[in-house]
Amino acid sequence: MAGASLLEDLLGEEQGDMTDWNLPVAFVKKRHSEKIEGSKAVTQSWRMKDRMKTVSVALVLCLNVGVDPPDVVKTTPCARLECWIDPLSMSPQKALESIGANLQKQYENWQPRARYKQSLDPTVDEVKKLCTSLRRNAKEERVLFHYNGHGVPRPTVNGEIWVFNKNYTQYIPLSIYDLQTWMGSPSIFVYDCSNAGIIVKSFKQFALQREQELEVAAINPNHPLAQMPLPPSMKNCIQLAACEATELLPMNPDLPADLFTSCLTTPIKIALRWFCMQRSAKLVPGVTLDLIEKIPGRLNDRRTPLGELNWIFTAITDTIAWNVLPRDLFQKLFRQDLLVASLFRNFLLAERIMRSYNCTPVSSPRLPPTYMHAMWQAWDLAVDICLSQLPTIIEEGTAFRHSPFFAEQLTAFQVWLTMGVENRNPPEQLPIVLQVLLSQVHRLRALDLLGRFLDLGPWAVSLALSVGIFPYVLKLLQSSARELRPLLVFIWAKILAVDSSCQADLVKDNGHKYFLSVLADPYMPAEHRTMAGFILAVIVNSYNTGQEACLQGNLIAICLEQLNDPHPLLRQWVAICLGRIWQNFDAARWCGVRDIAHEKLYSLLSDPIPEVRCSAVFALGTFVGNSAERTDHSTTIDHNVAMMLAQLINDGSPVVRKELVVAFSHLVIQYESNFCTVALQFMEEEKNYPLPSPSPASVIEPGNFTPVRDGPATPRLRSVSSYGNIRAATSVRNLNKSLQNLNLNEETGGSNPFSPGYLSTSSSASSTLGSPDNDEYILSFETIDKMRRVSSYSSLNSLIGVSFNSVYTQIWRVLLHLAADPFPEVSDLAMKVLNNTAYKATVNARPQRILDSTNLTQSAPASPTSKGTHIHQVGGSPPIPSTSSSSLTNDVSKQTGPRDISTTPRPGTGATGGVQYTPHSHQFSRTRKMFDKGPDQTVEDSEDGVGHKSFMSTTMQTGFCDWSAKYFAQPVMKCYHYSVQIPEEHDVESLIRKEREWRFLRNGRVRKRAGWIIEKGITRLDDQIFINRNPGVPSVVKFHPFTPCIAVADKDSICFWDWEKGEKLDYFHNGNPRYTRITAMEYLNGQDFSLLLSATDDGAIRVWKNFADLEKNPEMVTAWQGLSDMLPTTRGAGMVVDWEQETGLLMTSGDVRIIRIWDTDREIKVQDIPTGADSCVTCLSCDSNRSLIVGGLGDGSVRIYDRRMAPNECRVMTYREHAAWVVKTYLQKTSEGNIITVSVNGDVRFFDPRMPESVNVIQTVKGLTALDFHPQANLFACGSMNQFIAVYNASGDVISNIKYYDGFMGQRIGAISCLAFHPYWPHLAVGSNDYYMSIYSAEKRIR
Repeated sequence: MAGASLLEDLLGEEQGDMTDWNLPVAFVKKRHSEKIEGSKAVTQSWRMKDRMKTVSVALVLCLNVGVDPPDVVKTTPCARLECWIDPLSMSPQKALESIGANLQKQYENWQPRARYKQSLDPTVDEVKKLCTSLRRNAKEERVLFHYNGHGVPRPTVNGEIWVFNKNYTQYIPLSIYDLQTWMGSPSIFVYDCSNAGIIVKSFKQFALQREQELEVAAINPNHPLAQMPLPPSMKNCIQLAACEATELLPMNPDLPADLFTSCLTTPIKIALRWFCMQRSAKLVPGVTLDLIEKIPGRLNDRRTPLGELNWIFTAITDTIAWNVLPRDLFQKLFRQDLLVASLFRNFLLAERIMRSYNCTPVSSPRLPPTYMHAMWQAWDLAVDICLSQLPTIIEEGTAFRHSPFFAEQLTAFQVWLTMGVENRNPPEQLPIVLQVLLSQVHRLRALDLLGRFLDLGPWAVSLALSVGIFPYVLKLLQSSARELRPLLVFIWAKILAVDSSCQADLVKDNGHKYFLSVLADPYMPAEHRTMAGFILAVIVNSYNTGQEACLQGNLIAICLEQLNDPHPLLRQWVAICLGRIWQNFDAARWCGVRDIAHEKLYSLLSDPIPEVRCSAVFALGTFVGNSAERTDHSTTIDHNVAMMLAQLINDGSPVVRKELVVAFSHLVIQYESNFCTVALQFMEEEKNYPLPSPSPASVIEPGNFTPVRDGPATPRLRSVSSYGNIRAATSVRNLNKSLQNLNLNEETGGSNPFSPGYLSTSSSASSTLGSPDNDEYILSFETIDKMRRVSSYSSLNSLIGVSFNSVYTQIWRVLLHLAADPFPEVSDLAMKVLNNTAYKATVNARPQRILDSTNLTQSAPASPTSKGTHIHQVGGSPPIPSTSSSSLTNDVSKQTGPRDISTTPRPGTGATGGVQYTPHSHQFSRTRKMFDKGPDQTVEDSEDGVGHKSFMSTTMQTGFCDWSAKYFAQPVMKCYHYSVQIPEEHDVESLIRKEREWRFLRNGRVRKRAGWIIEKGITRLDDQIFINRNPGVPSVVKFHPFTPCIAVADKDSICFWDWEKGEKLDYFHNGNPRYTRITAMEYLNGQDFSLLLSATDDGAIRVWKNFADLEKNPEMVTAWQGLSDMLPTTRGAGMVVDWEQETGLLMTSGDVRIIRIWDTDREIKVQDIPTGADSCVTCLSCDSNRSLIVGGLGDGSVRIYDRRMAPNECRVMTYREHAAWVVKTYLQKTSEGNIITVSVNGDVRFFDPRMPESVNVIQTVKGLTALDFHPQANLFACGSMNQFIAVYNASGDVISNIKYYDGFMGQRIGAISCLAFHPYWPHLAVGSNDYYMSIYSAEKRIR
């Protein structure tokens, strides 16, 4: 039986589990978890800064055929062949010439275009003449010196090689020091002689000696070297030597005498001979040296046996080098110079062959040993398979079967891709994949695998570029094969996401046309068109040549056609592409105007995806932000665009609103003088009108331009970080003290407004953003906030269709509104724009005498006449001051048309002295800082503005486009962008997945255990399990559904307590202005990634993460204006919300006449339901299954709305049984669920939505201040002004009355300010006006 119940237990938990897995999670997309900025640019080292060519080759042969040198005793028989010629088979002179000619031919296979000069058995002078003339002709390029010393003595320890005298009677030494001088740098030396390692050592010593001599000469002007031109450094010289200093060359008669030269210049021939000489088991033992000579084909034709072997050899040696050498050395030796690369590839073979004869070839720079590398076995197998076919090909003429080498290597690469962990060595086969791109047979597969490799991340792209992939994939863009298109587009997107400097290469090679055709091809899948859009957006990004090329390629029309594509990522990139092509490029802007691009972009401003809306705002922002001259036509278009953008002022996504501020900043720069006029006007109004404020605390002295800092609002709080790392100063010790100050302040009307920007007192942000408590800000947050409210910011609907000369006024109001944005990054940006304009306005509008900077703001004196008439003008022209005001403001504000501002010089300054109010757009260059003075200002003027730094550069940016581009740099194949909530979800073993599994099991346990207790029946609920003094008076309290954490909000801060341990976990400032208060809180994603939503009575919503986290600071995830036009009042309901996790919808209402529904997934308002009442909404409750919303109102009515119906029909029922303010409504979540409501008078009423009257009434205590229903246990609790709590069961019987706190003194509880039940446990949290926070539970025995 016990086993069965345990099984049920587990099954129950599993069951509960599934509901959690299926619930959507809000605000966990990348835009919420990442900082919106591009990835740090990594400097790419793959580009060869100095590609080189070896242009001249000196072939110096000292053979003296027929005469052996005295110091070498040769064996008999002995190795004879030089360049595959037996010198004894003809006359000595003829042999010498034939060998020289052959050597030249062998080198020409690798570098046909170089100048070759032979010097056969030369004297010292001949060598000198040859070297100096080659260096002279080569200039800065590389020269090769090949030395064969088989007919002269071995090199000496003094650093000499040998040549002859004129009559060939003596060997003459030639110093390497001299050779260095003649050859210069850069050079490459090949030494094929015994003891060749000595030359390498001497060479290095002489090079060092040169460096030291030069240093001495640099200090001492009398030194003989001081007057000479500086000889080049020998550090760039490369040397290849046949053997070590103590070794002799092999004399095996089966090998050529110049084995080293053969390996370097005829590698396939010598490799095949050497392979046949080995005694290992072969597939066909009968292959002889004679047969090898008959291998058909040409080396440079990959379809023939010989050509294929050469191709395989190149791939294998390249691969060995790439895997063994350090990256920079690989680049220098294998990618910089074709001849050097070939020689070094062949040098790897020389090392392998010559080591088998106890000879160790030497190179400088030195290479790690490669002769044992595993890839040599692949070479042996390829040679074996090829040779095994020889007898039948030659004798019977059968067809040649191609080697499986490349297919097998691609399979190995594929295995690496599918079977590996993240952190491991790069795949060995990468250089082979490069070689395979040359072959049409394997190209498709190679590109596919290459794409999958690049998808692993930026490191993979950098590796592929370092191997040398770039020229290959650039060349492939000339291919017309349709099947390559998706692969090439993917690969190029990956490359450009990591290294955008490739834009120039693409345009130079006409590569952009390839991507234009892909983007315009309706048969291409949306993913590939998106990548083509991204590539084109990179090509036109701040690159004029790219913009021109793409404009001619019809990019604008192609993009406009796809603006409404169903694929969101494509819409996003098409818009970004448009925004970038006409950024500072007027021809493209006019092309856009002709195609009415701006009107086509408007549809994206209401797109369901925030990123798409943001990209549309970006595109429209650069559209109006173009620096070219303006005509009346373009001004009209700019105004149109501005008014369309203004509608996004209350967009739910801070990303969009930030981009909006930047778009408006372009407009402000464009019409600078008009905005300066408006700024002065608003500053005048702000000074002259006291503001009717909701609470005495927020009265601000008129004209007070600097922030007031009398600070108890900041020191008591834990630092919080929004993305801008905004931190408030923290000090727990001063907590209680500052709270007393705070309350005192409110009573005495001290002014201490708190702004989102105020938080950045110690932040890194303050240095860059200039926070409002910087004295450099002319307009403090309070002033701006007051301006906003003075100008009675009315609903934006009234803005649309206004006459155009007031567009500047409207946009100024929008910016004022954005400066009070609840998301700090948005408000900081808007503050910058406003302050910049205000600064310019005050600087430009003041008299010529130098003012004290404190008087800056007084420079435009107030007009003595009343301006009350101007305040509420929404339409019409901007208010014009009366003629009796000072001459300054006078000529600033006389508007002669929408754009032409009076250009007469100011009275008394002379035409040259002052700033004229011409449209500034063309006088300020694009790169100037906005705070630069106009081009024709006087010296006095510029000295005066010293105290103010520039707040805003003309190229203000949000980083959104670069952040969007990061998507292509990260692995794309694993998931597609918007659909996936949590990218790691697909990986069952990932840490994130395991954490979620654990959370869901915990949730199941909580539900189960709490369910058991409630099933037993609760007869009392007064066992006090927690009590603590909260830092502020609790106004809202909320239990976390599954952890022992409770959030308690006071007026403007939130405290978190662990109610099991009785500890305070966290306390931080919510960031709302001082005259507002927190009126509602909700846990979002309580079952999973918990976030806390707070709502304040000015209509702002903020969402926090990392609260109650010991390791991290609280961080603002997002914030937006949930309700506009809410004027905070002391007696109102504030803002009330209800959250539906199942649908991700947030219902908001309060001191407004609507219920507004937000979709948190799309971050937009989806519905406004008119309440149909004149009083405020005091509480909301919703049920997603029935689409019902119940609202309790201040007039006592209870109204039911069905959100599926049209706004004018959706109120389906109104109950008017309560006589007073409704405290709480509760809609039971079952399909037959009733509605329970209660008013201040304590009458609890039960309604069936199908019945016109209540079905039951329970009378409770009068003077009710708070009430909550337990969703599982059918209990409700009432809190009263009369300092007690009563808990009732569903029948209306009181099960507990709580009047005193438990404890020694048994103190009476204070007036109840808020209470809440736990969603599952039978726990009741109570906050009272005496700061105490207590939690009561059912008696211990049943718990």
